Amino acid sequence: MPPSLGRAGNGGVAVKLISSRCDLQHVPDSYVLPPESRPGKEEFVLCENIPVIDLERDRAENVRQVLKAGQEFGFFQLTNHGVSKTLMTDVLEVAEGFFELPIEDKASVYSEDPKRSCRLYTSIDYDKEKVHFWRDSLRHPCHPVDEHVQSWPEKPVRYRELAGKYSVEVRKLSMLLLELIGEGLGLEPGFFERDELNRVQLMALNCYPRCPNPSLTLGLPRHRDVNLITVLLQGPVLGLQVLEDGQWLALQPLPGAFVINIGLALQIISNGSLRSAEHRVMTNRTLARMTVTTFIHPSGDCMVEPAKGITKNHNPPLYRSFLYKDFLSTYIVDTYEGEPPLKRYTL
Repeated sequence: MPPSLGRAGNGGVAVKLISSRCDLQHVPDSYVLPPESRPGKEEFVLCENIPVIDLERDRAENVRQVLKAGQEFGFFQLTNHGVSKTLMTDVLEVAEGFFELPIEDKASVYSEDPKRSCRLYTSIDYDKEKVHFWRDSLRHPCHPVDEHVQSWPEKPVRYRELAGKYSVEVRKLSMLLLELIGEGLGLEPGFFERDELNRVQLMALNCYPRCPNPSLTLGLPRHRDVNLITVLLQGPVLGLQVLEDGQWLALQPLPGAFVINIGLALQIISNGSLRSAEHRVMTNRTLARMTVTTFIHPSGDCMVEPAKGITKNHNPPLYRSFLYKDFLSTYIVDTYEGEPPLKRYTL
């Protein structure tokens, strides 16, 4: 038994993993948000203006569209991106298969230690937080694949094979998007190819089980991603909402498309030209929702600051320089306490 399970054993893990309690007829008190934080109404208002970008366009148009979407919304959906639809389907299916495993198998990778590289968990700090969110997540590093694959789950049997292939393809796409963004911002060629800027790639499998009362809880609270860029693969179930002009708008999943999200680190590098938008995840009364999310991060020792090629006399830096690992630490604290994560870094 992993040390992180302590005396609770598999039974304790089963209680903490919401995906193992799919027969619940009501929302447990520990998942009920305070009245002011509850989503309330269950119906979704669909977003009509989040861009859908077709990467089969010519490069100049792709640069223009990606930059415009990053500046105006911070989110966009991406089609004809070069990643096999079969591979995307297979990865979602193997992710679903992981969360359907017996509790004994899931317990082998469950951990409440945030320093463990590959771990299944339901909350950042389950025992200390006042309210839990309606999600379980399996998260692990995946670049380079050869350095990390042995720490990944052995079940389902094709997990390592499919997750490895998928992470390589999504990394290629992520680097292409960063290349287009760099070109649009007027940065020198290869700006985002520097190892310290893109070294860390994390994959997260997220399970949002069906919820008996979605008006009381959330899969994830409102937040902005801390990293450079996020690539989201989602099934057909609605859940992701973006805050736009004070209203929560749902992104309608498009078959075969990725959702791309600008992170705070990229907002800083762009000196505020690009926007990291607030978003959250709703639950569903009748259907479970599965997502596979890929995060591209700088290394911990990377100095993050507005790019020198952007800041000029007429465009002075909006943010001070800092080590990314320091930003990660303050981001967790500020997000938990409801403070703006960039407040202490803004000049």
